[in-house]
Amino acid sequence: MQVEIRQENTNDITSVFELNKVAFGQENEAKLVDLLRSGNSFIPELSLIALFENEIVGHILFSKIKIINENKDKFESLALAPMAVRPEFQHKGIGGQLIQYGLDKARELQHKSVIVLGHKHYYPKFGFIPADKWNIKSPYNVPKEAFMALELTADGLKNVSGLVEYSMEFESL
Repeated sequence: MQVEIRQENTNDITSVFELNKVAFGQENEAKLVDLLRSGNSFIPELSLIALFENEIVGHILFSKIKIINENKDKFESLALAPMAVRPEFQHKGIGGQLIQYGLDKARELQHKSVIVLGHKHYYPKFGFIPADKWNIKSPYNVPKEAFMALELTADGLKNVSGLVEYSMEFESL
């Protein structure tokens, strides 16, 4: 199923909130998107919506995070979170289109890498591999195969290792 993908605008905020709420069956992710929008980690060009017949059926957000090594050196990366597709439109390739469009846009904006905490069988289709390859660790107690990274540029994670630090908005829910 082909959809139109574009950057979210202020007229989309209420619909994006409702989409995340229905897709996740709760408001946490919807509230997270609202919080991230008002924070320092927000990148407007990487808050993307999928439209089908002028209805918002999907949303994806990439925001700034840091990877901090044992020497307290900080490396910038992106978090892919959250991604939502209306339940009746799931399993039709919309999430994949959002991911691919978002990764291409992130490359265009010259970001070097993306981190995702997600399904170990889904995200590898887009090139994600376990982040422990680079000795990058999650701040959460999650299976290592669910915590993945992707280099957006050649050697985008070269000499990068450490603990991921999400923006404070992630901690507020």
